[in-house]
Amino acid sequence: QVQLVESGGGLVQAGDSLRLSCEVSGFSHYDIGWFRQAPGKEREGVSCIGKNGEVTYYEGSAMERFTISRDGAKNTVYLQMDSLKPEDTAVYYCAEVGCFSDYMIRNLGSWGQGTQVTVSS
Repeated sequence: QVQLVESGGGLVQAGDSLRLSCEVSGFSHYDIGWFRQAPGKEREGVSCIGKNGEVTYYEGSAMERFTISRDGAKNTVYLQMDSLKPEDTAVYYCAEVGCFSDYMIRNLGSWGQGTQVTVSS
């Protein structure tokens, strides 16, 4: 069974950067995506990356400040978040997805437990 473990969240100030990590253990047939859920809001997609990093996709305005990448040797997917804003405050999750150049298929497999990101103004 595939397990996903997120790390790297924390409390930062507006304008700061954070790099989230999603460590994947076990063999996965799927790509990896990042999602976030703010208090009182629905979970929303952020970005995804193909198994070999050959494709990336960003939802909404994520491409403007976020960068997704992966290290195959470490089985880890990263989400670099720059110029953070208070509205980026949320629990960030990684999950198994289907990733294509212009869309992401959700709920294909495992989810991580989430990591909290809090951005103060």
